[in-house]
Parts: sequence; C-alpha cells; structure tokens
Amino acid sequence: MKHLTHDEHVKLHAAEQAAEAQTSARLVLAVVPLSDRYALYPIIYGALAGLLLLGLLALLLPDLTLRDGFFATAIAFFVVSLVLEWPPLKLLIVPKKVKHHHAREMAHRVFAARILAQADKKPGIALFAALGERTVEIVADRDVHSRVPQSVWDAIIADFSDFARKGRAVDGLLAAAETCTKVLEEHYPAK
Repeated sequence: MKHLTHDEHVKLHAAEQAAEAQTSARLVLAVVPLSDRYALYPIIYGALAGLLLLGLLALLLPDLTLRDGFFATAIAFFVVSLVLEWPPLKLLIVPKKVKHHHAREMAHRVFAARILAQADKKPGIALFAALGERTVEIVADRDVHSRVPQSVWDAIIADFSDFARKGRAVDGLLAAAETCTKVLEEHYPAK
C-alpha cells in the first residue's frame, strides 16, 4: 500500500486549483491509503484459527487438559490476529465486495462534505481513490450527472486503471483530474 509523498500531494492540489480556474464547477480530489480499518477481520480469523486448533487438539489429543487447550487456543488467536493486522495481509482476507463497498461509501461521504455541503452550491464531482483497495470512484452531483453520460466517467476510470496497473497511480489521478476538468469546462465554463 502506497502513501503519497509531499510532492504528489502538491501536484494533486495544483490539479484541483487548475480545475477551479478553468471551470465554474468544483472538482475535489481525495486520496486515502485505506477507506476503512477493517478491524474485525483479523479478530474473526484469529478466533476461527483458535477454534480450529482446539478442535484438532481435541481429536488428536483427547487427554489434553482444558487449561492446555485454552492456552493453545489463546496463543493461536493472538498470533493469527496479530499477523493479520499487517495491512497487505489484512487486505487479502477482506472480501473484494466489502472493500469496494467501503471505498464507495467513503467516496460518497467525501462528495457530501466537499461538494454538497458547500455554501456556494456549485455543481461538482469528487474523484476519490483508495490506494489500499485499488479502487477509484467518481461521484457527480445530479446536475453534472444529467449533462455528462456515465460512459465518460467509466472511460476516465478505465484510463486510471491502466495507469494504476503500471504502478503509476498518481499519474493516473492527475490524468483523470485533467480529463474531468475538460469535461466540466465543456459544460460549466469559467465565469
């Protein structure tokens, strides 16, 4: 999981500023390392590992004392839970559907906070990327969505995905921001 450098943050902020200068709509870029902590998954897998070990011990060692079985279960739980706290492993055990759902929810929260909640009520879009989940979302307000077909946003996401597969996620975000700015400029020229 990659974290953005200071220079990458500066470039993304500059892309937002360029959009603001070129269009009367708002473009928000939001990049997060993870869209959720997924705290329960290591615990669940640790508990399952402990129970599985206890069942195996009961089958293979029927004379094992309850205290020894409990300690073996507790150690298995602790070790598995601790190992699965490492973010790359944690992301492997979280179902893809869950990761996508969390990223989508966070994208909509960013959109609500940074587009809908603004006093000037400018139309806009949020371009959201969750680096750990390898997910990107574009959320547009009702007015923008009525003017720009979904296929345009899908093409931008596909282009970003190509960049991301090559290990150039930030370049992909910058290209996506530039394309989004052009789309917004076409429908919402600067005043």
